Amino acid sequence: MSDTSTEFSGRRALVTGGSRGIGAAIAQRLLDSGAEVVTAARTATDDTPAGSTFIAADVRTVEGAQELVAKSIEAMGGLDLLVNNAGAARVFVGGSATIPEEEWQDSLDINFLSAVRLTNAAADALKGSGTGAVVNIASTAAIEATPPALHYATAKAALLTYTRGVALELAPAGVRVNAVSPGPVETPGGTEVLKTILDAMGAPIEAVAGQIPLGRRGVSSEIAEMVAFLLSDRASWITGTNFIVDGGATGSR
Repeated sequence: MSDTSTEFSGRRALVTGGSRGIGAAIAQRLLDSGAEVVTAARTATDDTPAGSTFIAADVRTVEGAQELVAKSIEAMGGLDLLVNNAGAARVFVGGSATIPEEEWQDSLDINFLSAVRLTNAAADALKGSGTGAVVNIASTAAIEATPPALHYATAKAALLTYTRGVALELAPAGVRVNAVSPGPVETPGGTEVLKTILDAMGAPIEAVAGQIPLGRRGVSSEIAEMVAFLLSDRASWITGTNFIVDGGATGSR
């Protein structure tokens, strides 16, 4: 097995939604392998990796995304790696018809358009990097959607299409773009959403494990490992692809 402990030495990474859960795990994984990392979210938490530089940001607007990228480049002297992990999901147990108009727009802004805006803002720096790579964190909800979170699933499906298209556009400049779609992962936000849906169905959260071929929900570090692989030189001939990390759950029922 190759030593990955220094594979990101000299690389500069921006991880959005990096204050907790999957984002924090990704940031920590990159730090552990030598990267300089900026984590971004609206507020820091106790789980925000201590070795990162935290920048408070709201990436739901063009201005917020552009300002974050500019501050990140200023803090690190450049940018080589971008992880678009910012996301949020609010559940409407009455189904898709009960999702208010403003929730659709907010979901598109945070779960899809934030990645578009950040990638656009970072494109020049990534092209000049020589090792530029982007990973967009999508979701298996984009493939197997549920009505209570259809706005979230739709936004993530758009993110997958965008990933493929922008990967083709940036490939001539040597910038790779891929997506990772996690399944049920044990994070504070993910568990809360899952529990809301299951409570409405009268099912315990423990029932989820029985629907997953590997018999359990995932943990954030398992998603972070896939992201690290895709950002690394080990994945130098991979772009425009979505990687499902879900214990075999998608399509198994």
